[in-house]
Amino acid sequence: MRNRMMKMPVVREEIVEFMRTKQKQLAGPLGDLQKKANEANVPIIPHETVVFMQFLLGQLKPRYILEIGTAIGFSASLMTEYLEEQGHVTTIDRFDVMIEKAKVTFESLGVEDKVSLLEGQAADILPTLDTSYDFIFMDSAKSKYIEFLPECLRLLKVGGVLMIDDVLQGGTILEPIEDIDRSQRAIHRKLNELFDVVLTHPDLTSSLVPLGDGVLLITKNKAEIDLDINRPSS
Repeated sequence: MRNRMMKMPVVREEIVEFMRTKQKQLAGPLGDLQKKANEANVPIIPHETVVFMQFLLGQLKPRYILEIGTAIGFSASLMTEYLEEQGHVTTIDRFDVMIEKAKVTFESLGVEDKVSLLEGQAADILPTLDTSYDFIFMDSAKSKYIEFLPECLRLLKVGGVLMIDDVLQGGTILEPIEDIDRSQRAIHRKLNELFDVVLTHPDLTSSLVPLGDGVLLITKNKAEIDLDINRPSS
């Protein structure tokens, strides 16, 4: 489950170190979980992304959050701290090992009543959901982002934010596909297809932020979004 891209910063290493060490650190049990995960190379969101998410959610004040890719439950637990009263986080994961670790995390942090963990394939679960979400965080299989995009946009309220993590493939996203390791080529193609569809779409507002391995932010400007996701990548 370790992500080889975690060791490939997309900005200068000294800037990454500055962002990770100089910004306010997490305290308490969540901070302890973050430290242990980082020491064990467990793929949680890096601290610069943590701080950005804290700032963003503090402005959005979401009531309903959806997460695709629970892992050990770190980011879901973080997001519970920024929910409106009566708010709730729904998170999806398919890996048994991660699911069990996440359950332990939610129980140890006392957030079980604020989080629903749905077990299974996101492709099967997303079409069954009908809540309008203020914030959606997608941090799952990178090659599936484009596949999950239509359902995420269906579930996202107008003016809500879809945040997609790890989209720059360790800074290699613009390299010719022939130069990409064969094991990473499907991800490379699918991420570029995602950019082709999203970045210039007339009914979406998007922004790329070079945090961690890259963050893509998307807001939809009207309820129904027409996506062309079958055209070949440029």
